[in-house]
Amino acid sequence: MGAGKSTLGPTVAERLGRSFIDLDRELEEAVGKTIPDLFHEIGEPAFRVEEERQTLAALDLPEPAVIALGGGALQTPSIRAALRERAFTVLLEVDADIAWHRSSSQKRPLAQDEGEFHALYERRRKVYDEVADAHARDVDDVVLAAGGVHVRAGALEQVGSLVPGEGAVAFISDAHVAGIHGAAGQAGLGQRVRSVHEVPAGEEAKTPVVAQRLWNELRLDRDGLVVALGGGNTTDVSGFVAATYLRGVDWVPVPTSLVGQVDAAIGGKTGIDLQAGKNLVGVFHWPARVVIDPTLLETLPDTEHREGMAEVVKTGLLAGEPLWELPTTERVRRCAAFKAGVCLRDPRDLGARAALNLGHTFGHALEAAAGYQGLTHGGAVALGLLAALRLSGRATDVVEDVLAPQPVRVDRERAWAALLRDKKSRQGEVRIVLLRDDGAAVEARPADEVRMALDALIAD
Repeated sequence: MGAGKSTLGPTVAERLGRSFIDLDRELEEAVGKTIPDLFHEIGEPAFRVEEERQTLAALDLPEPAVIALGGGALQTPSIRAALRERAFTVLLEVDADIAWHRSSSQKRPLAQDEGEFHALYERRRKVYDEVADAHARDVDDVVLAAGGVHVRAGALEQVGSLVPGEGAVAFISDAHVAGIHGAAGQAGLGQRVRSVHEVPAGEEAKTPVVAQRLWNELRLDRDGLVVALGGGNTTDVSGFVAATYLRGVDWVPVPTSLVGQVDAAIGGKTGIDLQAGKNLVGVFHWPARVVIDPTLLETLPDTEHREGMAEVVKTGLLAGEPLWELPTTERVRRCAAFKAGVCLRDPRDLGARAALNLGHTFGHALEAAAGYQGLTHGGAVALGLLAALRLSGRATDVVEDVLAPQPVRVDRERAWAALLRDKKSRQGEVRIVLLRDDGAAVEARPADEVRMALDALIAD
């Protein structure tokens, strides 16, 4: 009690696109009495019986929800069993003194004496730890836990304990990343490493030829899994191979680039490129865990860091917060949590997730027009954000100040043809993600306006 479940719960539910159930409030409404009055009238044993009935009913609902349990609910064995079977349980951490201050001010029946309250806190602590699937301090922590995303400095050294299961591991990386971080990753996984595989650096990793080679090299059973250490291209192809090998084995991305840590490794999108365009072949395959170690970014060259900042700025614009101003570890955590929440709301990219393409329609068109040579993905997205903000009637200062994108020399007709092939287009309509006061939305815009915005990104 006093951890803040009733306060944080509605926000978590909104981020995940689920309903919120506060079991204390549900119980009060069901019996027509407040919790203190009910305790006083029927005593704690009878109260626990009614609490058990309400909790088991909530856990048996057909649609998933965010449920705030009463602080003493875990004392009931049937509730603990139901949580193990039906729920992902997060322990919202709180200091005992803070919990006492909050609880005593609300005149809760078990918060009448400070010494007894602290003793109760310690007695319940073991049960809480046994039941919890994850621990959290705030909303972002809860969302990350729900998405299976682990963000912590030094996580690479703990990768062995973070990769779930006990099956054999196929370890995939490119030569450059393997030379810097590969030894630490393999050491962390220890005897579980069955095989080590190398992919080309950059976009060349995401080809049918590389995927076919990996399929032929893998020697995993169905309980084995793929661990991908590297940037977004490495995790994209590795996740695609994992999704299709033996009709699907688990995988764990360990992103080493800023793009990977704030975007590419989160959400289960995997894929490879074809000559006709990027990511035209792929499958949704949510990772068993995403292991993010922000300290790995310390080895990134400035050019790679700038690449990732385009996705950071995009995420901050969508979240309505200047996430680009935060220190590195917190920046990564907040951006990763935002994307995880959107993807949990829309795991198959059928609605809300389209907002994550802010600026990308233009960016992908420019990349295609450049033949994926000479224009980086981050540079293309930065230009795309300029166009999207202009069409949205928004200021572009942040993009210009933080990313400083410059017009690119590409063929205008080729860029326009590529933009018209965008997956959001419907029946000839040009559809763009635009930024509005209540968030981002996909909107149809006149072709001449979109063409003008695209042309403004291209140098004469």
